[in-house]
Parts: sequence; structure tokens; C-alpha cells
Amino acid sequence: MIIWCVELKIYRALTIAGSDSGGGAGIQADLKTFSAFQVYGMTVITALTAQNTMEVRGVYPIPPEFVKTQIEAVIEDIGVDAAKTGMLYDEDIINVVYEEIAKRRVPLIVDPVMIAKSRAKLLKDEAIKALKEKLIPISKVVTPNIPEAEVLTGYNIVDIDGMKRAAIDIQSTGVEAVVIKGGHLTGNEVVDILYYDGEFHEYRKRRIESKCTHGTGCVFSAAMTALIAKGIGIIEAFKIASEFMDKAISDGIRVGRGHGPVNPMAKIYEEANRYNTWRNVMKVVEAIEEDKRIAQLIPEVRMNIGEAIPNAKSFKDICAVDGRITIVNGKPRAAGQVKFGASKHIANIILSAMSFNEEVRAAANIKYSDEILEACRIAGLKIAEFSRKEEPEEIKSVEGGTLKWGVRKAITSLGEIPDVIYDSGEIGKEAMIRIIGRNAEEVFNKIIKIIEAKK
Repeated sequence: MIIWCVELKIYRALTIAGSDSGGGAGIQADLKTFSAFQVYGMTVITALTAQNTMEVRGVYPIPPEFVKTQIEAVIEDIGVDAAKTGMLYDEDIINVVYEEIAKRRVPLIVDPVMIAKSRAKLLKDEAIKALKEKLIPISKVVTPNIPEAEVLTGYNIVDIDGMKRAAIDIQSTGVEAVVIKGGHLTGNEVVDILYYDGEFHEYRKRRIESKCTHGTGCVFSAAMTALIAKGIGIIEAFKIASEFMDKAISDGIRVGRGHGPVNPMAKIYEEANRYNTWRNVMKVVEAIEEDKRIAQLIPEVRMNIGEAIPNAKSFKDICAVDGRITIVNGKPRAAGQVKFGASKHIANIILSAMSFNEEVRAAANIKYSDEILEACRIAGLKIAEFSRKEEPEEIKSVEGGTLKWGVRKAITSLGEIPDVIYDSGEIGKEAMIRIIGRNAEEVFNKIIKIIEAKK
């Protein structure tokens, strides 16, 4: 038997930057970003920093000759498909990086890091000239934010026209492409621009209000580097990196008391969370099908149970049973597959509860009766209710509006998130009990408590 071995291409990216002891920027952020794009990451450390989310307490630059040794060691053995620079700190380090990269013609992305989020200086004033006149002209892409672009051009930038003017001026130094990030301008929309091959390209996005913005420049430039290392063109790399940053910022990591870091691993975490959530619901549905006692709790409209991923935004982030859970030969049976987006009904319950507490991510609906409601009380569950008679007409006219309104009203009235929310229905609307919990297993355990209390 012949076994054919296919050697997969390993893409290699190098970050030449400072170390952030807080883990949110610098080489730490770059390596996470490279990994998110399935690119092998390597490092040349230019400076050690003692910092956290609030401040930079100290900077210890690496001797230029050792920076050179690091570059030589990596490139001569492993090789590099694309490299990026971040914090370079002083002119001597810039000169070494320039000499080593120029003679090897490695595609270079320059993130002209100058000032930290805490306003600490990460580039000496006397080094700016070397950055402008040596390193940027030999780079493939330079990615300044507006304050950095102002330093590079020598004038203020107050609007998109100013960004475009600056991009043209910076490109005239010899760099192939210029990206200017527009996050420092005011307004509900953020516009990033790319100037490449004589044309402008824009990426527009809604502004995300977040304190988790530490490392944005590092992560964006690292994303561009990883994509270029994989052979992606500059225009496409700009678009993908910009979309990647939306997710990294919106799912920023809430650590520390200052500016938390963006999350370059957000997409990977989300995929893992989706699998874990699906597995949780699947296990509970199997348990429901094994327990024929639960059939007595299934309402006429059938039952469902669901769980949301962390940071769920829409019904597509909630996993439930497609077609709900019905009764077959006296036993509970799932009518369809366990999948995401299967139930807007359960999603509305969960998303409404999550708006009060993000850790409460699961719910199920069961039959309403006075006997079952009394069993909930005997089981020691916290109970809240809402009345459809009090529902405003403008809410009734919106699909799914009743549950969103009702769950929020019940939680607000109780002053905390209950285990049980019920309503007694109205004409054409079956009365229903909803069980709420942190995950599908917790909801299932509450259902079992109700059954046992009902005996």
C-alpha cells in the first residue's frame, strides 16, 4: 500500500516589536493574531516594557546588536514570508532593522508605534526621522493612526480629506501602500482608508463604544502581515484585516482597570463556544428523550430548550431543537436536529435575560398548569410572571415582541432573574412556563426538580 503524504505550506510571519507584559499589545498581540490566521509566528524583541491596562511603568530597550542577532537567527534558519515592525524605540534599533530587512527584501509592514494608550512614549523623538526616511520607504505597507500620520506629515488631520492628503504624502516616500485608520475622528462611523496604486479604498464601520481598545494598531498590522505572508493581495488583506478588527474590538477582553485589550482570538473562541454550546444542548436533549416523565410537561405547542454562546447577539447565536420536542409513543422526542438559529421563540427569552445578566444563557418552555406552577414553588424556584393583558399594542404588532417585553417586565418586577417566568395566556395564545438558567444542564436540572416536586 502506498501512502501519499501531502506537505502543507507553512506560512511564516515575523514581528519585530516590544514585549507587553500585560499581554494586550506588542509581540504578545501579534503572535495571537498570527495564530488566528493559521500563520506560524516568530519574534524579534526590541524592548521589554513593564505595563498593564493603565500605564507603562518602564521600558528596557534591547541592545541593537542583539536585535540584529535575533533577526539573523530567525531568517537564516526558518525564513520569513512577511514581517512587521511595532515598537522600535530608538534610532539605533531602527537602523539595524532597516539594514537587515533591506538586504533580504522581506515584505515589511510598518506599524509606526509612537505612543501607548496610557500616553507613554514608545518612540524617541530623535528616532522619527530614521523611521520616516529609512524604514517606511522600504516597506510594503505602513499603517498609522491619525496622530501617527500627523507626526509623519507635520500637519493636523481633521477629516477624511485630510487622511487622503496624508496618505498621498506618506506614499511619496516610497512605501507601496498606506493605510490610515480613522478611529480618532469623531462621529458614529469610523472610516479607514487604503491608498494603493494611485487609488483610494475605504472601509466604513459603525463605531464600537468600548474600553477594550488596547492593542488595536498591533493587531491590525499583524493581521495585514499574516495575510500578506499567505500571498493575499494588499486590497483584499486590507478588507479582511478591517473586518477582523470589528470582531476583535466588539469581543474585547475585560481585564484590568484601564484600557482592556482587543481580542484577536475572538473568532477562534467563538467557534469553540459554538461547538461547546451545541454539545451542551445535544446532551440535554438526549437526557430529555431518555426520561419519559418529561412528556407530562410538554405543552400543545411543543417544548424546546436552548443555550446561547457567550456574547450572543442574535437568534443565530442560540442553539435549540429544530421543530421543537414533541411526544412519540408517550416519550419526548426531538422533531429535528439540534442546531443554531432553530428557535426565535427560545432565542427571545434568552437574549432578553442576557440583557440583565450575560451569564444567564439558557431557557426552556414547559406546559402551564396550576399544579405545575405549584410544583415550581415546592421545588424552591424563584417565580415571576407577566400578563399579556398589560402588553402595549405597539409591542403586540412586532413579531417576537411579546416575549421580549414579557421577560424583561417579569425580571424588572422581581428585581432579579428568576428561575421561572410564566404567563396565563389569552385568546389564541397558550399559557406557558419558561425555565431559565445559566446553561442547558442547569435548566434541565430545574425541570427534574419540578417533576419530582409534582409527585
